[in-house]
Formats: sequence, structure tokens, C-alpha cells
Amino acid sequence: MNDTVPPAWRAILDPVLQARDARHLGGWLQQQEQAGKVIYPPRGQRLRALELTAPGDVRVVILGQDPYHGPGQAHGLAFSVPAGIRVPPSLANIYRELASDCGVPARADGDLERWARQGVLLLNTTLSVEQGRAGSHAGQGWDAVTDAIVTAVADQAPPSVFVLWGNHARAKAQRIAGLGPGSRHLLLSSPHPSPLSAHRGFFGSRPFSRANAFLEANGRGSIDW
Repeated sequence: MNDTVPPAWRAILDPVLQARDARHLGGWLQQQEQAGKVIYPPRGQRLRALELTAPGDVRVVILGQDPYHGPGQAHGLAFSVPAGIRVPPSLANIYRELASDCGVPARADGDLERWARQGVLLLNTTLSVEQGRAGSHAGQGWDAVTDAIVTAVADQAPPSVFVLWGNHARAKAQRIAGLGPGSRHLLLSSPHPSPLSAHRGFFGSRPFSRANAFLEANGRGSIDW
């Protein structure tokens, strides 16, 4: 995989990375790079979400599909782009829903690191992608890694919010232990914020205010969105 697992996540991910799926992933990514394929995000940034948000700090998990596949966009945080990069349509829709839900004006930049530093784990189900080819790295072994991450957060005692956007993310619901009546966690699920699907139920889903209401009710503060 060629990305160093942050120390706080090693006990969770080191066993997974020794398993067959992850070993296949590492070899496959190397082959793609040797074949001249451009992969986003670049090496060293694919686990950026884990660097910014340790397991014990997670209050909200926002789960998407895979990284942006255009030059300069993906930097290891789901839905986020570095400052100075044009805000992509999916993130523009996220900002639109945030404004409607909480009255927060849309920001000019798309860097969501400020969320990550408050305990929002910005994770995709697949953590790399080939330039210009959305979904191109699905099924190559990332699911074993992201399944382990989601399961580890769900197994922790503090109540957390899981925000699943799109079908790929919603498939992870089975990894969240104890959902249903009496669950200590909150699951918020809706269509993806992409312009292709946002009007099917993402708009009006109010994930930000609902997440904060749950966190406050459980003594975990709130996120400054």
C-alpha cells in the first residue's frame, strides 16, 4: 500500500494489512504505478483522514465512495479538496445542505481539515482511484481496510454518528454494531451529494443538525461545521 499507518490506528490495521486482500492491494497498486497510471491521492496522502482523526477522537464518521479523480483534488479526506482548488459539485451540494440545515454560509475553499480536527472522520469506502476513472479501484482490497476502520469505531463505547452518503457507503451499515432500537450510535443515511443523486433525498436530510443534536444529547459536545 506504501502508506504508513498512523500510530493510533496500528493496532486496528496492522493485522488487516497482513491479510490476503491487503497484500493483493499493495501489489496491485504497485503494478498500476509501474504501468504509468496516475493514481489519486498520491502516495503518503491515502491515509490522511487517519492522521488527523485518531480512533478515540472520532465523533462523526462521514463515509463516501472514492476519492476525486481530477488533478490536484484528492488529498485523503473524503469530499475535501486542498485550499486553492475549485470546490467540486458534490462538496458544493454539501455546503448547500449545510446552509439550509444550520445557516452556515458556503465557504470559498473546500478544505475540510477543520472538520477532521474536531473528530469528523472523512472516509471513503475506497481510498484511491485512477485519474479520470471514478470507481476504478473498487474491489481491489480497500474494503478490508475501511471495513476494519468502521468496525473499530462502532466497537468503541462512546456514542458516535455514522453518516453514509450513497450506495457504496450504505453497504457499510452492516459493519456498525448494535444499530436499531437502543443502539448507542446514530446512523444517518441518504443518497450521495453528487448532482446526479442529491435531489433524491440528500437535500433536506439535515445531517449536520441531527448529528450535533445526538452528540450533545450524549455528552459529546458538537461540531462547529
